[in-house]
Amino acid sequence: MADRTTSSTTIGAGRADVMAVIADFPSYPQWAGQVKSAEVLTSDDAGRPSTVRFTLDAGPISDTYTLGYTWQGDEGVSWQVVEPGKMVSDLRGSYRLSDSGSRTDVTYELTVDLSVPMIGMIRRKAEKVIVDTALKGLKKRVEGR
Repeated sequence: MADRTTSSTTIGAGRADVMAVIADFPSYPQWAGQVKSAEVLTSDDAGRPSTVRFTLDAGPISDTYTLGYTWQGDEGVSWQVVEPGKMVSDLRGSYRLSDSGSRTDVTYELTVDLSVPMIGMIRRKAEKVIVDTALKGLKKRVEGR
């Protein structure tokens, strides 16, 4: 498994509001820059998405793949590839949310393994762009509601 890319931000809203935006996958193309489409395939008993098919275009990493999600209430969500793409052989990540008064601290972790050779430095840079763009987009989306 490759090294994990991690970044954090603080969002001016409660955990439930942040998690509602995270769970709204069809809206990802509007705020998560590299996500071109996100289709919920199945949902769990609580109504949260269990499997989601993504089309991603993050410069050197462009692919379609399916992720499986495990929800921890409004405290976090983790995911991993359940159907790899042509380029993405494994992708694991999580959002961890913790209360900070009327704000929420959000930590995003991501690991991407590719089935095609790529210089580690370029892959890590692409991971960092994905993580940073997602956190900035999430913050803007939640605070703009």
